[in-house]
Amino acid sequence: MSTAGPDVDDAIRTLLLLMPRMVGRAKRLPVPAELHSLALAPRHLSLLACLLFDGESSVNELAERLEVAPTTVSLMVGELSRKGILERHEDPADRRRKLVSITAARRGAIDAWLGRSAQAWRVALEPLTAAERRTFVETLAAYERQLGGEGDPS
Repeated sequence: MSTAGPDVDDAIRTLLLLMPRMVGRAKRLPVPAELHSLALAPRHLSLLACLLFDGESSVNELAERLEVAPTTVSLMVGELSRKGILERHEDPADRRRKLVSITAARRGAIDAWLGRSAQAWRVALEPLTAAERRTFVETLAAYERQLGGEGDPS
């Protein structure tokens, strides 16, 4: 590799080795004992992460951030509410609006679980410029789209 960076093939080789290790380590993050019996699925993690890092939100705001339909979020919120993970309450600024938040009883466990991953991303991304972070995020999104068959292969 040159000091300017790897060529495309070298970068691909490196990433093909790195990605499975990265996913494996993320999967090995221990689920707190108090959350084990709740049968949380991967789809729940993004929703919980949004609420953990962005705070209470409406179903529509969550749907926009997660890039899914509001009905999908509403179903997940209902499921997690029945498990005692989430709660809905009135928005004090607009009583017609309902906000979703993580229950106080589960917040610590969820923070301990997802916080480690967020901290690892923070350490990796903070040294980058805003433009480098944008390129990195856009690159991962393009990779994900290609794996899903959504992108133009050229």
